[in-house]
Amino acid sequence: MAVQEARGGAQTGAPGGAHAGGCACGDCPHGAREGHRRAVAEFLLLRDGFAAGQGVPAAVAHSAQASRQWVSEELTQSAELVAERGRADGEAWLARLWRYTTVAVWALVTALLLVQALTAIGAGWTSARTAGLLAALLVAAAVTAASWFHRARGGALAPVIGEDNRLSTSRTVAAAWVLFVAYAVLVLAGRLAAASGHAERDALLSGLALARGAGVVTVLAVVCGIAVLVRRVVGLRVLGQRLQKVRADRPRAADLLTDDAGRGTFADIQYVAISAVALVFSAVRLARRPDQLPDLPWGLAVVVLVSAATYVAGKYAEGGRPVILSVVRAREAGDLDGPIRTGDDIEIRGAGFVPPGAQGADRLSRMVVRIGAVNVHVPLVPVAGGFRNPTDAVLTVPVPADVEPGRVEVQVVTAAGVETNRYAIDVTD
Repeated sequence: MAVQEARGGAQTGAPGGAHAGGCACGDCPHGAREGHRRAVAEFLLLRDGFAAGQGVPAAVAHSAQASRQWVSEELTQSAELVAERGRADGEAWLARLWRYTTVAVWALVTALLLVQALTAIGAGWTSARTAGLLAALLVAAAVTAASWFHRARGGALAPVIGEDNRLSTSRTVAAAWVLFVAYAVLVLAGRLAAASGHAERDALLSGLALARGAGVVTVLAVVCGIAVLVRRVVGLRVLGQRLQKVRADRPRAADLLTDDAGRGTFADIQYVAISAVALVFSAVRLARRPDQLPDLPWGLAVVVLVSAATYVAGKYAEGGRPVILSVVRAREAGDLDGPIRTGDDIEIRGAGFVPPGAQGADRLSRMVVRIGAVNVHVPLVPVAGGFRNPTDAVLTVPVPADVEPGRVEVQVVTAAGVETNRYAIDVTD
């Protein structure tokens, strides 16, 4: 009854099918969001109902394996609908994001204008303030143009969104330093264009000397190099099956500080925090000395470099290939001990079966266990609030009748497409 009510509620909406916030289709932003929300609500009702033993037809209720398989198929179909609506919602969200990024950029320009106006009270308006404002306008205009051309892929955030549809920490940090250095150079260019005397022009040109901005230039080179290196490292590790990556529905700001599973990671957090502190310090130095590149002290620059090295080391250390440690016959209460036979359930114990970010039912349902030449899809076994099977360390699957008795090899294929090692078991008649 709860599922039927949820499905009935999903069909109600604006009169005449107008897109006024009640539709569940994916061809308008609000409809995609509402459709995803309702699909998730239906799936949760269905999963919790099955976990409580409700909704299983009497035709399959007499057999534990048959009812488990039927429940798994129903949950898989519902999860596929949730995933489809989630992808539609993510695409619609990206299409809207360029407007938000444009508004945020021009809000920063407005805030800069207000700060300059307030600080000019008593001190007077100077050419440095004019150069700073013009530089901000140029950078904002460039970012706005980039947002327009990439409006279908997130606007100004498109260059910092990785191939897995998550915000890249290394690209975001590098992009922040690139924009800041570009702004600083434009400020000096504006002051140079407004300078009237030879002495003032010579002083501004000397402000661009490498001795003045060696710290900033070094940090810029390192963070840009790390952005390229990390992309290469992640790509090679994925191709070498040493790292499991699954695509996200849409990027989130939390991606800068967390791993693919949404857990905070020390390497990312410290890299973002220290880079942000160094950027704030450099911005203050530029405001105090707008006639030269910010002279980032070497002590702070070295701190940023150490943070960057820690981030790269963390990228090398994360992940790992899934592995099977043992395979045993699953035993229910009251069963007799015995060898593995066709029709029995086997319990596969290991690590790394569920990749980070693949905890959703649509991802879990894509897991496959090869038993000899037979591919067995891992059944979804629901419990209140989640799933009992599969888990990251234990999988339970039946041995189908198509498996020939004798020595066969077992191998798990995860949702990311990564294969585990082969583990040999003996199947008897």
